[in-house]
Amino acid sequence: MKHSIQKFDLDQEYFFEEGCHIVEISNSAADEDQYIVRARVAVGQQTKWHSLDNTTERYVILQGCGMVEIGNKQATAVSYGDVIIIPAQTRQRIKNTGSEDIIFLAICSPSFQKSNYREQH
Repeated sequence: MKHSIQKFDLDQEYFFEEGCHIVEISNSAADEDQYIVRARVAVGQQTKWHSLDNTTERYVILQGCGMVEIGNKQATAVSYGDVIIIPAQTRQRIKNTGSEDIIFLAICSPSFQKSNYREQH
């Protein structure tokens, strides 16, 4: 792997079918071991139930507060600084329960592939 610096560009934010806004921070063939995005869920919104095949996901909450549901576990309150680890093939969703957007890093390993995204019910 070669060294690199990837510049953050908020203008690259887009809406993903999961129900949140995404800015890809690190998504390149030069680093297939990880995929890092900044995710944003608006006030009162939540992502769809979903899982990722063959991909472990970690959330690092940077702003706001919400409730996260993982697998069949009871919803848990999360806020600034919390880290949520979501194993591969485990359904998940996050709801914004605060008065400002909830913003978090989503770190996938290995790198996220859209073909691994599965909507759940």
